[in-house]
Amino acid sequence: MSANSRVITVLGAGSWGTALALQLDRRGTSSILWGRNPDHLAQINASRSNQRYLPGISIPASIRIETDLLTAVRAADHVLLVIPSHAFADTIRSIVPVLTPKQGIAWGCKGFEPGSGRLLHQVATDLLPENTPVAIVTGPSFAQEVANNLPTAVTVAGPVNRFTADLASALHGDRFRVYTSDDITGAELGGAVKNVLAIATGICDGMRLGDNARAALITRGLAEMMRLGGAMNAKPETLMGLAGAGDLILTCTGDLSRNRQLGLLLGRGNTLNQALEDIGQVVEGVNSSAEVRRLAITYGIKMPISKQINGIIHEGWNPEEGVVRLLAREQKAEYGDHA
Repeated sequence: MSANSRVITVLGAGSWGTALALQLDRRGTSSILWGRNPDHLAQINASRSNQRYLPGISIPASIRIETDLLTAVRAADHVLLVIPSHAFADTIRSIVPVLTPKQGIAWGCKGFEPGSGRLLHQVATDLLPENTPVAIVTGPSFAQEVANNLPTAVTVAGPVNRFTADLASALHGDRFRVYTSDDITGAELGGAVKNVLAIATGICDGMRLGDNARAALITRGLAEMMRLGGAMNAKPETLMGLAGAGDLILTCTGDLSRNRQLGLLLGRGNTLNQALEDIGQVVEGVNSSAEVRRLAITYGIKMPISKQINGIIHEGWNPEEGVVRLLAREQKAEYGDHA
C-alpha cells in the first residue's frame, strides 16, 4: 500500500492527536480526526484550527473531522489511538465490533492500564481480534513542535514488521524521522516511566535545587528505568534510545511537558489538585507513578526516585522531605552487583 493511498484514523483530538494527523497529511496520507467532544470537533471544523490545544496552527481542509467513532474507524486502513491511557481499554472495546482483519491498531499514548500495571500492548492483545497487528508511536516529541514541523525523531515499535514499516513510512519525512523497532515492551516502558521521572525533575527545579540535582535525577532515573526494563525483558538499547533516554531527557527538561509542569508547581508549594487544575489537561505521570511503584514491588526492583514521587502524589508526602530521604540513602557503588 503506497503512502498516498492509505487512510489512517486518529482517535483523539488533543494536541498530540492533532499533530500526528497534521504529519500524516504532510506526507500525503489521508487522515481522519475524531474526538469525544462534538462541540470541540465543530470548532475545529469551523475554524480549521484546534484553538484549545494547538492555538495558531492551521488544519488543512484535507484532514477530515469525524464526529462518529465507528464511522471514523470503518473508513480507515489503520487506526491510531491518541487518548489518555485510562481511556485506552474502553476505546478498544468500542471499536472492536467494526474492525476488519486488515486493519492495524497503533497508539501514541504513554502509560499503563490503571490498577494493574499492564502495558497497553498487553491490554490491546487481550481485547483485539487474534492476529491484529499493533504498534506504538513514541519518542521525544512535543506536539507543538511537530505541529510546527520542527525536526523530530520517533520510534514505531511493534511485533509485526510489516505493520510497523507501513505505519513508519506513512509518518516519515518532512523533518519527521521515524525509526522502527520490534521491542514494544521497552518502547512502552520507557515512555511511561519517564513521565514519573519528569515530575521528579520538575519538583527539583521548582524547589530551585540546581542543575547538579537535575542531572543526577535524570541519570539515576534512567538507571531505575533500566533496572525495571531488565526485569521485564526490555532490550537495553531500546531504553538507551529515543523511546527511553531520548524521551526522558526531553520530558525532564522541556517546559512544554505537562509532567514537568506538574512537578514545578508541586515544588513551588502548590497542592496536587491546584497544580492539576492549573495545567487543565491529563498528566499521565499521576497514574503512572502508582503503576511504576506496583511494578517495582512485583519485580523486587529498587526505584527510590519513583517511590518518592508515588508517595508525594498518592500518599501526601512532602516534597522537601522526599529530597531528604533520597539524599540520606546509604552510600553504594554506582552500578554493578552492589548498586
